[in-house]
Amino acid sequence: MTGDQTFELNGRPARYTVLYFYPKDNTPGCTTEAMNFRDRYDEFKALGAAVYGISRDSLRSHEGFKAKLGLPFDLISDPDEAVCTQFDVMKMKNMYGKKVRGVERSTFVIDADGKLVKEWRGVKVNDHVNEVLEFLKSQP
Repeated sequence: MTGDQTFELNGRPARYTVLYFYPKDNTPGCTTEAMNFRDRYDEFKALGAAVYGISRDSLRSHEGFKAKLGLPFDLISDPDEAVCTQFDVMKMKNMYGKKVRGVERSTFVIDADGKLVKEWRGVKVNDHVNEVLEFLKSQP
């Protein structure tokens, strides 16, 4: 999202909305995950799924990250952790031996009625996008 836009799930025309939460723009795992969603984006679209990445980074950071990687989907800025809290993805994590509060890499699939139909928590980047696509393909 850019500028002062607000994101609302209501009224989205997609059959499914995929929200993937990630810790930070321009870090190795988050970059790989974003590129994986980017590289398979046409498959998501063909299945009627809209994809959105969410982190606590600023809109400015998101704009640079999106441009640098050529992401065809929007990134949502959640600096006040409102959406992160709603999805319960804020966790205490170990980073280089220190306890830090951060976003637990997680993905959620929401259907056109706004119902949560699938979630993955503590996601490992490798093969995750395949798991999400396989789930969507298995839906009637």
